[in-house]
Amino acid sequence: MASYTKNMTEGSEIGHILRFTLPMLAGNLFQQLYNIVDSVIVGRYLGYNALAAVGATGSVTYFFYTLCIGLSVGSGILISQSFGAGMEREVKKYISNSAYALIIAGLLISVISNLLAAPLLRLMNTPDSIFDNALGYMRIACSGTIAVAIYNWINAVMRSLGDSRTPLIFLVVASVLNVLLDLFFVIVLKTGVTGAALATVIAQALSAVSCIVFAFFKTDFFKMSREERKFSKLHFGKCIRTGVPVALQNSMISVSMVFLQRVANSFGDTVIAAYTATMRVEQLIQQPFSSLNAALSTFAGQNTGAGLTDRTVKGYRQSVKVMSAFALVMLEVFFLCSRYIIGFFVTEDAVIEIGSKALVLSAFFYIPLGLIHTTRGLLNGAGDVTYAMINGFVEVAGRIGFALILTHIPGVGMWAVWGTTCLTWVLTALMSVIRYKGGKWRTKAKVQKSEV
Repeated sequence: MASYTKNMTEGSEIGHILRFTLPMLAGNLFQQLYNIVDSVIVGRYLGYNALAAVGATGSVTYFFYTLCIGLSVGSGILISQSFGAGMEREVKKYISNSAYALIIAGLLISVISNLLAAPLLRLMNTPDSIFDNALGYMRIACSGTIAVAIYNWINAVMRSLGDSRTPLIFLVVASVLNVLLDLFFVIVLKTGVTGAALATVIAQALSAVSCIVFAFFKTDFFKMSREERKFSKLHFGKCIRTGVPVALQNSMISVSMVFLQRVANSFGDTVIAAYTATMRVEQLIQQPFSSLNAALSTFAGQNTGAGLTDRTVKGYRQSVKVMSAFALVMLEVFFLCSRYIIGFFVTEDAVIEIGSKALVLSAFFYIPLGLIHTTRGLLNGAGDVTYAMINGFVEVAGRIGFALILTHIPGVGMWAVWGTTCLTWVLTALMSVIRYKGGKWRTKAKVQKSEV
């Protein structure tokens, strides 16, 4: 077997998880560089109104992306469990049929999201002063959904086989290209916010295609017979059935983010710009958490597929300790540096003042946020995708419910935007831990070694 796979059913639990996490964390940080560079260049060279326009599209665009991401995660669950169970032929069938599912989904969503762009932005109360820029940015970003689908598919496949290193290599190259294209489109060609969107789409597409080509040459599981490449109703259907609950979870979370963006929009351009800047920072801070999530998902997938649930629990508990230490460090960092961090995005004092206070507020709730990611990683990897939908409903209820309550409390005002997020993290973390403690995930594996 090629060295571009890793069996996590033997050896140190936390050792496997951290070795998987670190390359993926580096990759995720480079991926977030796409958004950071967009925001810095747009905010610095085009002004805070342009930054607000980009931010106003984020939650809607992400809603469409999450449908593809969820299908990728579902496919990864089946691949990792089959790999852990030693079912090599099944691994190949799931790889090929998940590719068909993601390509179809990516194309459909690219078309649908473009048609719905303008109505959705109106529904979100996007201010007229930024509407045209927001619409232009969103249409280009949504046109790239097919690239997002392919990128997340190949990453899910490689991660399921235990390889978090290969996607990193190509993502680094794409990130550098993204920076250069951003500068070229926005500063040299003066294309405005649409140029920033185009730069990100091109960079992500290049990363996806490069990683796929490399995998075909270097990973044994991509060397398939005609029979293994053939469309299988059974495997295609299982990819859809496993991926749809995760996609629904992600889409429901996105819907709740769209609602919260609508609340932020109601407070005007300054609050929108501050919210956009804090969201960019939050996306960056979440990367260690989401990397642990993905590592635990692969670890849990392989080990539950092999019937090693006690080993899965041990890895989870060790990961929670690592996550908690990181959360406490970041709280201290934001206490000391929040103004400088927001000032990196914008120069307006009013935006910096609001954004810096919001960062500190959010940092107090990073441990619940980390618990969401680590627990969700274990549950998804173990195949407990039913809870994915429950989890999505909880986040929707939290963001909508807390926003409605906080915005009607005198004196809270714009802080309802960030307070809603923090309280939703606490509620979702509590529900996730309750589900984990209940133990149902132990019997949810889609594939088990005994089936071989």
